[in-house]
Amino acid sequence: MKKLISVLCVMVLAVSMLTGCGVGATKDNGKISIVTTIFPEYDWVREITKGNANVEITMLLDKGVDLHSFQPTADDIVKVSSCDMFIYVGGESDEWVEDALAEATNKDMVVINLLDVLGDSVKEEELVEGMEGEEEEEESEEEGPEYDEHVWLSLKNAEVLCQYISDELCKIDPDNKETYETNVKAYISQLDTLDKEYEAAVSNASVKTVLFGDRFPFRYLVDDYGLDYYAAFVGCSAESEASFETIKFLADKTDELGLDAILQIESADGKMAQTIKDTTKTKSQQILTMDSMQSVTAKDVSAGATYLGIMQENLSVLSQAIN
Repeated sequence: MKKLISVLCVMVLAVSMLTGCGVGATKDNGKISIVTTIFPEYDWVREITKGNANVEITMLLDKGVDLHSFQPTADDIVKVSSCDMFIYVGGESDEWVEDALAEATNKDMVVINLLDVLGDSVKEEELVEGMEGEEEEEESEEEGPEYDEHVWLSLKNAEVLCQYISDELCKIDPDNKETYETNVKAYISQLDTLDKEYEAAVSNASVKTVLFGDRFPFRYLVDDYGLDYYAAFVGCSAESEASFETIKFLADKTDELGLDAILQIESADGKMAQTIKDTTKTKSQQILTMDSMQSVTAKDVSAGATYLGIMQENLSVLSQAIN
């Protein structure tokens, strides 16, 4: 489906180029046009370019549709084609990007693929004990590893990525190099401070395991701090309903480890976590929600949502779950 949509969008792009109706970037308004796919990238760029009015930032996934189900419109394809810098995650969910970039009208565009930047630190998806796999995974073993796309949920990754974005901005906009370098240095310091707060919280925790009655996009986060985890599905899973066996396993594991909390992500309806809770012996666990930032909308941004703010809130939730 994504391939078909990409083809259609490229056709629309071609028509728009011929008729002069394309969405302009730097050449039209004098500003550096930066297009990002997801909210964390958008907010990082916003922090790095703070104080420079000569930058225009676009977030494509601004209506609460997460990365795994996003289907670009013709307008999205045109924005990508004509921007000065394009930042995307680079996993299987971004397969449409290849077609969009092939038709780029700005041949000097700087393209940043987060997975490529992180290189060997990118993790493959893993199935832990009790987790349900997807049928597609079993049928496509020869297609190579599937990588966990949720790299932004590691503060350590965020530091690396922000520095890289800043360095690339300095190359395409040397007049504002000092602004970018000053901003990224201050921002990375804030990321590092929060990282140390996570380390302290986990170090003082009474339990070292989290359990998600949901998909699990937080692998990078738990690996950063040495936490173990159990979950119903991998982070990129399209599944939403767990089998009885999975529910029973997670409920028994909650009892075995004496966990006081069952976690879920922001898009959950709460039914799976509640069913796990109802299947435990005590039925007394809290159901807590951590935000994977996959459903942040333009409205949320206008209301003041920030990457650091959400990660701080996640720390508060995590601290409740492990103490």
